[in-house]
Amino acid sequence: MSLRTLVAVFCLSILATSIAHAADGWKKHIVVEEMRNTTAVAADYSGDGLIDVICNSGGKTRLFVAPDWKEIIIDETPGNGFIHSETMDVDGDGDLDFIGARYSPGLVIWLECPDEPLQGAWKARVADSELNGIHGLLKGDVDGDGRLDLIANSGQPVGPFANSAAWLRIPKNPRETEQWDRFIFADHDAPGLSHYMGIGDINGDGRADISLAAKGGPQDESGLGEWFAWWEAPTDPTKPFVKHLLPGKHPGATNIHPGDFNGDGKVDLLGSRGHGVGLVWFENPTWTTHEINDTLLSPHCLQVADLDNDGDLDAATVAYDSEIAAWFENDGAGNFKTHVIGEGQAAYDLRAVDMDKDGDLDLLVAGQNSQNVVWYENPVK
Repeated sequence: MSLRTLVAVFCLSILATSIAHAADGWKKHIVVEEMRNTTAVAADYSGDGLIDVICNSGGKTRLFVAPDWKEIIIDETPGNGFIHSETMDVDGDGDLDFIGARYSPGLVIWLECPDEPLQGAWKARVADSELNGIHGLLKGDVDGDGRLDLIANSGQPVGPFANSAAWLRIPKNPRETEQWDRFIFADHDAPGLSHYMGIGDINGDGRADISLAAKGGPQDESGLGEWFAWWEAPTDPTKPFVKHLLPGKHPGATNIHPGDFNGDGKVDLLGSRGHGVGLVWFENPTWTTHEINDTLLSPHCLQVADLDNDGDLDAATVAYDSEIAAWFENDGAGNFKTHVIGEGQAAYDLRAVDMDKDGDLDLLVAGQNSQNVVWYENPVK
């Protein structure tokens, strides 16, 4: 038995006695098995009122149509293996398109949802081809014009935007534009193999700030990773933002999201050490560190949302080395209780989506090591 397996077994034994009982009322639904996936998104792509799933495996982008999860390959362009993705209405035609990111050499493409989305391939177009080491995509209104933009990192230490991160503005005619407008907000000051972003007004000045994490570790030859940070937006969001490091060294840091977790009206930050151990939140304005969980191994994905419909923000992850799916119940004052909702499940990506349209947020999981895509049905009504 490997050391990693022994550690995982030990942690499972601790979890069995220290946190809420496995399943916790959540029901697991399988979309597809025996297929390694690192990213998945969900929306009503077919227009029938049901929530479908798009994922990418083996260089092919697949649409799984609810309710029987019929598989349709919408892109099989050689080299289009995506580590992360988003979904948004890129061309403004009222339906949702798919955006995929290749890690390195970096590439961001979007697949246009056609009038007949179930009839085969979707048209692929490039959004950016110069960022490199793109591990995360995130939609959000960066410039405050009321329209969604796309945020992406450029986490490799090589290329024109080494150790950087950017936001991309959708052009007026995205079907006719070769590259989207690119604005570097983290200008060569995000070393250490950065991962995923968050967006929100962290300092209360009315502008959208951006948070980011970098894992560090053996692959980080610079030795400058293992951090959580946020970038303060300037008056002109097309210019570089100002970096603020959060306290401590955080081996394996991957995700960080803003939100008011203790109900004091200030925007805090919550992160996971997805190539390390556990979750933590930082209390604004002193950035006091509060551990949420210190046992889960490789909680690589993270969602922050009100999962129990009680008016405060909770969190969720799937730890791929512990093979545990869990959500973290916030009491409204920043005290979190860990609830296991599934075991034997790994993930690289996680989304909070109302999959069954019953008014609560379910959890969609792209399982890489478990080679599946599943969703967990939230029992809260």
